[in-house]
Amino acid sequence: MDTFFNILSLVGSLGLFLFGMKTMSEGLEKFAGDRLRNILAAMTRNRFMGVLTGITVTALIQSSSATTVMVVSFVNAGLMNLAQAIGVIMGANVGTTITAWIISAIGFKVDIAAMSLPMLAIGIPLIFSGNSKRKSIGEFVFGFSFLFMGLSYMQQSANDLDIGAIVATMLAHVADGGFFTIILFVIVGALVTMLVQASAATMAITLMLFDMHIPGFGLEQAAALAMGQNIGTTITAIMASITASTQARRAALAHMFFNVFGVVVVLVVFYPFCDAVSWFVEHVIGVGDNNLFKLSTFHSAFNIFNTLLLIGFVHQIEQFVCRMLPMKEKKVEHGLKFITGGLLSTAELSMLQARKEIILFGERCQKAYNYVISMHNIEKKSDFVTIFQKVEKYEAITDNMEYEIAHYLQQVSEGRLSDDGKRQVQRMLREVDDLESIGDCCFNLAKTLSRKRDNCEEHFTDDQLQKIKVMEQLVSKALSLMLDTLRQPEGEGHDITHSYEIENEINSLRQNLRNENTLNIAAGLYDYKLGAFYIDFINGLEALGDYVLNVVQSKARQTRI
Repeated sequence: MDTFFNILSLVGSLGLFLFGMKTMSEGLEKFAGDRLRNILAAMTRNRFMGVLTGITVTALIQSSSATTVMVVSFVNAGLMNLAQAIGVIMGANVGTTITAWIISAIGFKVDIAAMSLPMLAIGIPLIFSGNSKRKSIGEFVFGFSFLFMGLSYMQQSANDLDIGAIVATMLAHVADGGFFTIILFVIVGALVTMLVQASAATMAITLMLFDMHIPGFGLEQAAALAMGQNIGTTITAIMASITASTQARRAALAHMFFNVFGVVVVLVVFYPFCDAVSWFVEHVIGVGDNNLFKLSTFHSAFNIFNTLLLIGFVHQIEQFVCRMLPMKEKKVEHGLKFITGGLLSTAELSMLQARKEIILFGERCQKAYNYVISMHNIEKKSDFVTIFQKVEKYEAITDNMEYEIAHYLQQVSEGRLSDDGKRQVQRMLREVDDLESIGDCCFNLAKTLSRKRDNCEEHFTDDQLQKIKVMEQLVSKALSLMLDTLRQPEGEGHDITHSYEIENEINSLRQNLRNENTLNIAAGLYDYKLGAFYIDFINGLEALGDYVLNVVQSKARQTRI
């Protein structure tokens, strides 16, 4: 019974460690979400800056998987090209070794678990703060505490289970396998990391086992496990890219190629490599026969060596993965382009992809409107029907986009969001609702022209067409300004004064044209039926302009009037 309880305690300790790492990573990502995006977008102009960016971001959020999934998401959203992504992924592999150094330095020597409860006391007022930034810092403090609590309890449970003796017994059966044993440990490290989806957790377990001085479990075996973890961690990015674009899948494949290639190369010189690491720790670092520092040094040296080896071949790696995953040309006109799978690693990244879809939504609304204003005085019936069907198609597209983006944002809102993130989701939901209404307005305008063609023998007069053209140009300007606003980064300070001015012009012109239309019908300049179709079209343009301003106000965080 005690053994069963100890096994559950060991598994629970691992769960607490993983939960702590996830909470800590999410807290940091939420606190510095915009900064991380800016760093990734601005600091990847060349492969060396990309590597440095990967190291920096991964060292901050303590998760190479999170960084890699973020990179895959950026590639999928068209914010980063494949060559830039490869550089960041190389850096992420180096950055993730920081975790091993932290554990080596304090994890098993200082009773960090004793400090965890006081740290939680510090984090409580932060996590319940109304300020989203302070709340994110509180989440980081909680995650850090849980991580080292889990690490401490894991070590305690392992001692209770006498796991050292169990591992020694198992090693006794494979110790004589020579290099085959090293290959076996690489495979085990990869499989365990695939299972727990966190190389930091398997590295913590490896460090714990190595610190027990188990007979038959030396630096070579621990190093082999660490190399296997580098392969196993690639599964997270691959899973994130399954339903993503071809470019995103290529980024995930490049991650796997980079890590597998590094393992194969180091295996060729494995024993000399381990000897060099031991010499470096003993004679250069000067900490003697320190197992934990030796393994951490091996982990860092392996990833740095791999990065230096391949950094000059980024374009060749890019060409290789492009040949492995050729681009399949397909039209995405009828559906979403950037939201191609489930939610991303963080809500902030998911909202970034939703924003890209909303911009595309606006562009398609503008395209539908341009078809509408091309329908005047088309003589040939078949040409008119062709344009009308295109507008009708775009109306169906906008209906579908509204549902899919809104459903995606609803999923995002069910996750862990900051207060600002919740307000941003609400604004984006209003934007897609109004964009769908713009699509409806375009279709209603096309239907008005279609009914006029079928039920009225008269054409619009030259004066009417001239007034319609003035109104259409104002609406076109409003749509262009709307797209400019949608493309601006999130935040306060959007100047939408020009949008208000155009909206006032549209309203004023609509009122003048209605009054003028009444006088013209009374004067017999044209019959009532033509005047009714004319003013219906003018009213439809004015209604479209209202929805355009609604979108602009939502994006600019301004109250609708």
